[in-house]
Amino acid sequence: MRVLDLGLVPAVRSQTVYHAVGHTLTVDTPDTIILVAPAEPYVCIGYHQDLEAEVDTSYCTAHDLPIYRREVGGGAVYLDSGQVFVQWVFHPDSLPPGLEEQFELYIRPLVDTYRSFGIDAYWRPVNDIHVDHRKIGGTGAADMGEARVLVGSLMLDFDKRTMARVLRVPSEKMRDKVYAGLEEYMTTMTEQLGAPPDREEVVARYLAFAAEALGRELRPGPLTGAEERKALELDIAAVDPEWLYRRSPLRTPGVKIHQDVNILSGMHKAPGGLIRVTARTNAGRLEDISFSGDFTVLPALTVAALESAAEGAEPTAADLEARFGRVYQEIRPSSPGVGPADFARALLAAVTGEPGQ
Repeated sequence: MRVLDLGLVPAVRSQTVYHAVGHTLTVDTPDTIILVAPAEPYVCIGYHQDLEAEVDTSYCTAHDLPIYRREVGGGAVYLDSGQVFVQWVFHPDSLPPGLEEQFELYIRPLVDTYRSFGIDAYWRPVNDIHVDHRKIGGTGAADMGEARVLVGSLMLDFDKRTMARVLRVPSEKMRDKVYAGLEEYMTTMTEQLGAPPDREEVVARYLAFAAEALGRELRPGPLTGAEERKALELDIAAVDPEWLYRRSPLRTPGVKIHQDVNILSGMHKAPGGLIRVTARTNAGRLEDISFSGDFTVLPALTVAALESAAEGAEPTAADLEARFGRVYQEIRPSSPGVGPADFARALLAAVTGEPGQ
């Protein structure tokens, strides 16, 4: 197998290199592991995302953060030299037949690398890596030409505050929740170890574990002429507005922190006013709920009671309306034009990503 340890490269090349290797793969191309990091920070969006709906493009422009789209799914993410991207470009018959099995094989040497530093990492199916229920890495997969591509990273460090800032969210309250969610549910090697690890040591250990997991010899090698030409072509295509601003029919509500945790925002126009809500879901249950809007509810403590009542609820109309109904029975608030069902609809709008009716 070939290893391309490219070190720091221009931001766009950290994405286009694995696309180039994938799209030029032939029967004679060796299975390849690419290790690379961007010399400059940037934002990367998933294949199915709408750029302007997901990213605060004005902020990125003002802060000289380029934006690129990848051919792998997933969400928008801020990236910089604090990560080592690990990109597998393989012939499909070199991998197990099932995608979950492929993720398990891909993730195994990443987990082993973290563990070798004393970090108690583990695979969280389908494609996350966790440490004590905190995400330390996600992965993705795509087909490019004749290649199966698996991507992820070794998380030496991560700028959570900038990550929260580059996303387009409907309110600063939700942005604060995104940042709080990243702080609570995401971690890095630097956080776990108390100091940044040595990149060369991390890479050396990773390659040893990858060779063991794959049962194959890994040899360093260069890009071929065809791969380099394709990468140069893709470096230019990556900033083509038609590619960058392409629209997708798929919509994913909220901001995903890891497989179980999402930050959501929604609204519902009730007869008595607009109800806005931000919330977090954890393993399918609601938590950290905040209601706001131009409705009137007296006494004011009713809103806090409704927020508390929704903690741990299933995001279903029946569960939410029952919980909110009990609050109304106990407090007997005055809320003209707004009732338990309206607060439930606002929360359900956040979960579905559609405006409440």
